[in-house]
Amino acid sequence: MPNLAHPEDDVITVSNPLDLVEQVISANEWLFDRRSESDLAAEAQGKWCDYGLYFCWSDEISVMHFSAAFDMKAPVKQRAALYELLAKANERLWIGHFGMDEETGMPVYRHAMLLRGTPSAAAESIEDLIDIAITECERFFPAFQFVIWGGKSAEEALDAAMLECAGEA
Repeated sequence: MPNLAHPEDDVITVSNPLDLVEQVISANEWLFDRRSESDLAAEAQGKWCDYGLYFCWSDEISVMHFSAAFDMKAPVKQRAALYELLAKANERLWIGHFGMDEETGMPVYRHAMLLRGTPSAAAESIEDLIDIAITECERFFPAFQFVIWGGKSAEEALDAAMLECAGEA
């Protein structure tokens, strides 16, 4: 497909954004493993659990896929309720979405960054991506727990987890 914004620039090369991700991860002093030129895995501490961060770069389509996996697994009997919760939680997100790893039953936050036409991702964009993902994971973690281990319905879990406290104790 031709570049309609700048027809003279039909081919634009994006440098590997995982190099920048590696710098951001290092600055946070998180453990990481640069598995290849296209894969990077890291671990970030949250308030509720540690999150497995995974970044994958596709040079062919200039997209960086990102996921943050929860340190929890849903038993098979709870997965239908968890799928309902995922759908309801996704309605409340501005970017990214929640899914579940089918094999393990692990909830996962996912997002993809389109980088075609840019020289590379900005450090601020990478930082925001990670910050938003962890914030959303932390916000919905109690709801996932209520469904998986508390036997609550998706609606009950969201109502309980999204309860906003007012004032000071």
